[in-house]
Amino acid sequence: MRLALAGNGSVLVFVEGAAGLGKSRLLAELGGLPEAVGTPRVLWRCGAAEDRPDPAGGPALLMVDDAHRASPEEKQWLRRLLEEPRDGLAAVVAYRPEELATAGLPLGAPTVAYPPGLAVFRHRLRAWDVERVRRAAADILGERATDEAVARLHTCSGGVPQVVADLLAALRAGPGPRCTAADVDAAGVPVRLAELVLSRADALAAAHRPVVWAAAVLGEPAGRDELLAVSGLDPAHGRDALLAALAGAVLTEVGEGRYGFAVRLAAPAVRERVPGPVRQELHERAARVLARRQPVPWAEVARHRKAAGRSRSWLRAVEKAARAAAEAGRHQEAIGLLERTLAVPEVSPADRARLAPLLARSAVLGLRSDQTVNVLTQVVQDPALPAEVRGELRLDLGLMLCNQVGDLVAGARELEVAVGELGEVRPTLAARAMVALAMPEWPTGTLAGHLEWLHKAAALARESGNDVARAAVAANHASLAVACGDPRARQLVAALPVDSPQAGCREHAARGLCNAADAALWRGSYPWGEELLAAGLDLAARIGAPYTEQTAQGTRVLLDWWTGRWAGLAERCERFVATAADMPVLAADGHMVRGMLAFAQGNWAEAVRWLTALGAPSPERTRLPLAAATAGTLIRLALVRDDLPAAADQARAAWSAVANKGIWSWAAELAPWAVEALARAGDTAAARRMVTEFAEGLEGHEASAAQAAVTWSRAALEECEGRRQEAARTYRKAAAAYRTLPRPYAWAMTTEGAARCSLAHAGEPSAPAGGPPADTAAGAAEDGRGRAQAIASLRHCVDAYTELGAVYDAARARALLRAHEPAEVRRPGRPALHDQLSPREREVAELAARGMMNREIAVVLHLSPRTVEQHVARAIRKTGALSRRDLFRTSPDPR
Repeated sequence: MRLALAGNGSVLVFVEGAAGLGKSRLLAELGGLPEAVGTPRVLWRCGAAEDRPDPAGGPALLMVDDAHRASPEEKQWLRRLLEEPRDGLAAVVAYRPEELATAGLPLGAPTVAYPPGLAVFRHRLRAWDVERVRRAAADILGERATDEAVARLHTCSGGVPQVVADLLAALRAGPGPRCTAADVDAAGVPVRLAELVLSRADALAAAHRPVVWAAAVLGEPAGRDELLAVSGLDPAHGRDALLAALAGAVLTEVGEGRYGFAVRLAAPAVRERVPGPVRQELHERAARVLARRQPVPWAEVARHRKAAGRSRSWLRAVEKAARAAAEAGRHQEAIGLLERTLAVPEVSPADRARLAPLLARSAVLGLRSDQTVNVLTQVVQDPALPAEVRGELRLDLGLMLCNQVGDLVAGARELEVAVGELGEVRPTLAARAMVALAMPEWPTGTLAGHLEWLHKAAALARESGNDVARAAVAANHASLAVACGDPRARQLVAALPVDSPQAGCREHAARGLCNAADAALWRGSYPWGEELLAAGLDLAARIGAPYTEQTAQGTRVLLDWWTGRWAGLAERCERFVATAADMPVLAADGHMVRGMLAFAQGNWAEAVRWLTALGAPSPERTRLPLAAATAGTLIRLALVRDDLPAAADQARAAWSAVANKGIWSWAAELAPWAVEALARAGDTAAARRMVTEFAEGLEGHEASAAQAAVTWSRAALEECEGRRQEAARTYRKAAAAYRTLPRPYAWAMTTEGAARCSLAHAGEPSAPAGGPPADTAAGAAEDGRGRAQAIASLRHCVDAYTELGAVYDAARARALLRAHEPAEVRRPGRPALHDQLSPREREVAELAARGMMNREIAVVLHLSPRTVEQHVARAIRKTGALSRRDLFRTSPDPR
């Protein structure tokens, strides 16, 4: 085409595409090609009663749209033009292949006598794939476009661009921060699509419409025989009707020998127009036809039986569909089907008692649904429900409230009531409720109380002889042992029934592995925790336990944070939080790690948002180790801002929660900051008690991360009390422990602490005024060696922080390094940097781009706010940044 426009021959391009694929848009884009500038361009739409154009001599671009609507006279004119084209003519003829009078011949029969010098091509437009739909959704909906919404958009629209655009226009005005598959379904059928398919169906003879109605009722592609059986037509008339529907482009051959609508969303538009009695008959025949398939698609059979008014057979099909989906691990499918069924008021109490336990069971293993919680809450209040069924439902409701919804107090209350309801009639389920109450992570209860529940559950499970009950006890016993540093922990984890022939036992084994992995990481056993995590994820994926898989993904981001795998971690946290947004208990891991990353990067406002807002659960709705670690970061933030009263109050509250629970390994991420907060606030006695209580609580337990934190806490206390030489030695011990774990960020902070204390001690007088003279030569030499070692350590810290991306920490360490570097290292004079950023300007720019205010940067870098303001202004001028935030894109990568 470009050659033709340049005067090198003539070309004809047929653009073939079904309705909505973008033919008109393509013609408009062709008219904007650089080669077409200055060339006569003519756009002509067939069948629009427009005068036929007369392309001028020489190069010209003729764009003909809707050739399928061309009248005989228009076709004849086009044929003459193309059989004797002028040199340099580029003709583009667009048409819908499904609406051609003669299939495959855009200009009708006989074929056009194309001259030898005319290059003829055909370009077929294709529907969008999922990725292209995703890009369109992102353009319109932004971050509201979830993966499930994109997948449903692609399925419903068939990837037809116009249908996608119409649906996105409807979704754009939708409420809420996220767009889901349910929102796509609720958008309905776009007007353009409905009018197109209804007009085509109306053009069929009345005798041929039943086959289209059958396709609409089925709602999915079907074979010829099934389609005709549902339509009620005999084979001869059915064949004629199917051929007519295909010729009229109402239906299409979607796959070999399978027929349906080109766009799936067209089916409900037609189905709504089918007369009610006829539609009911079609659904009844569809149910019979589908029940003959192998395997039987029971969910679809249930849908058709309900639409046909067959209530009893509908509920039987629902039960079979839910059981089949649950057994195959498709718990979300089972949940959706049962939720819709139990929401129907006409379902009898007996049917509810039979179906509700299926819903509860899938809900515990699947992902959260608020509707499930509402349904189960209503069902357990039904006085007609048998006591044993009520207890079973209450057990699963309690598990959902604790594990997925995050209402820990209400969940524990439901579980305790369930123990009483199940104790006599269903002892194995009573044991399951007890073992749930034995989980120690919740802020309610004490370690002694959790152990008591575990012992009761174990006794009931042994008496029952039920393998699944014993597996539930074994899973919780193993994870509790790991959390407490019990020497038998590895043996208990190894004994989990991962290879049991019973699915229920394997579900508990997967849960036990993932919970044990999480507990191992909080203790500091990172290699073992990673090994357990991989095994748990693999087993959960194989048995279809999505909730367990999601918990493991949260544990994964914790592992990456602690072991220094920070590259891309912020994005991984954000994706995880978006995926688990409806389940605050699960999302809490991502919130905390994302907040701690923001703090380390110097974006304190963002850190607060991730830790306390943006859907982050409150401490009373958060697992205790996470709540303690989150409190540690918030205390550190208060310390940096010199808000000592707030830091001390937060420290006391968080410490009290851990002390009441009695699992001291969970204080590892809290203790150093809590001790520093109290000591700096003037309550050194309480800080000393914290260190003593922490150390005594860990005696006899394996908890390497917590033991390192005890040493760090002692060092922080010694530094606050002015015992800097002792503090330097203690910080070095803590750094050695963190290097062994390994914990690179904690290693860098404790190494920096040792250097800071060494340099401060070196600057102190060697003896009090009026005291005996010291060996000044020996002391000076020792101070010199200590100073050199401290400065070398600081350089290593700067490198470690920079590699991690801890912008704030790197800037702080560099400021300390500059203050103590030997004079011979700091070259006199200011280098001529011209338009390049100086090292200090680069530091300021990095922190400003991270969202820190001038006064916060001044605290970090030991500068005045006025000096920071000047550095920011120079950085913006030198880099050409449009704002402080834009410095992030224009300044060098802090990594």
